[in-house]
Amino acid sequence: MKVINLHQEEKEIIELAVENNRHAQHKLYSKYAPKMLSVCRQYIKDLHQAEDIMITAFMKVFTNLKNFEHKGNFEGWIRRIMINECISYIRVQKKVKFVEDEEYFEERHNDIESKFSVEDIQFLIDNLPDGYRMVFNLYCIEGFKHQEIAAMLGINEGTSKSQLSHARKMLQDNISKLKNYNNGTE
Repeated sequence: MKVINLHQEEKEIIELAVENNRHAQHKLYSKYAPKMLSVCRQYIKDLHQAEDIMITAFMKVFTNLKNFEHKGNFEGWIRRIMINECISYIRVQKKVKFVEDEEYFEERHNDIESKFSVEDIQFLIDNLPDGYRMVFNLYCIEGFKHQEIAAMLGINEGTSKSQLSHARKMLQDNISKLKNYNNGTE
């Protein structure tokens, strides 16, 4: 049995892609596009628009591939480009407004019964106001700290915390409504 060093193989594919080898670029795109579309979809409600943004971001990936230093995770590097492209798109559309609300509350986290489908959860997240949704995704899904989010979005750290708090509250309220609807009590 032959053991293949997958990390080395990916490094070779990246190096070929840097040289504009279309086959290598296609391999990278095919491997990462499904995950990256999911990332874009977290920030952009419309699937077709999320696909367009993902393709634009992949163009940036291939343009800047020579800058990837193989020091960190390649998928994480691509993911960061996707997130930045989504944020840029939302900013250009001027769809997001952050209220400078420094007050927030730390809520305790309840484990929610997983009676909801992925589609239900995505629907609830999609219906958050844009600012809430961006901060929620960056903090809860991507794992950024409030200080990083504030720098990325050009807001205060307190505003980031507030947006997250409001997003969680709104999600909890909507989960309760959905739970009542599914149980036939509403």
